[in-house]
Amino acid sequence: MRLEAITWERLTEALAERAVDAQAEGDAPWLRVGVDGAPAARPGELAQSLAEALRIRGRSVLALSTEGFLRPASLRYEYGREDPDTYFDGWFDTAALWREVFDPLEDGGSGRVLPDLWDPVTDRATRSGYRLLPKGGVLLVHGPLLLGRWFPFDLTVHVRLSPGALRRRTEEGARWTLAAFERYEDEVRPAESADVVVRADDPGHPAWNGKAG
Repeated sequence: MRLEAITWERLTEALAERAVDAQAEGDAPWLRVGVDGAPAARPGELAQSLAEALRIRGRSVLALSTEGFLRPASLRYEYGREDPDTYFDGWFDTAALWREVFDPLEDGGSGRVLPDLWDPVTDRATRSGYRLLPKGGVLLVHGPLLLGRWFPFDLTVHVRLSPGALRRRTEEGARWTLAAFERYEDEVRPAESADVVVRADDPGHPAWNGKAG
């Protein structure tokens, strides 16, 4: 895959334009964008920058993290606190994401989205209220292991780190998750399935595949 150097500012603007174009070309009432990446790649930072760029363009945006949809600790730690297969398959409540986030944004949906469901610190329900995303709005979901789960994204961005960079930038206490990301590479091949790939090995000098124009 050929990658070209770009600044984060230019990348954000290009992605915002790509999102606007995708919305104009599609017939769905809402645009759904996924920003995928390991925590060390900081996909949330790019998602928040993109959200601001879209708001400047007059779009209503709801950005949410999959960290708000973790399953209870009793389920996450059923096979131990550092089981990479459970992290891959069972940490995130995909059923709740479908029910509370994606289903309300289908044709005929209410547009009422739950921004989070579970607080991993207290291990209790957040009790957050529903947010109404008006038609024409944009949903931005960011987090790890997003691709390959059949989520109905209209645009996907994968923030990629090489294996060496991923290991260096992952906190020591979380390095047990590296095996899950190796499995993700082997089974999902996110760099091939994403619409846009951003290489972030050097945080100050990203590069991308230029699919967004």
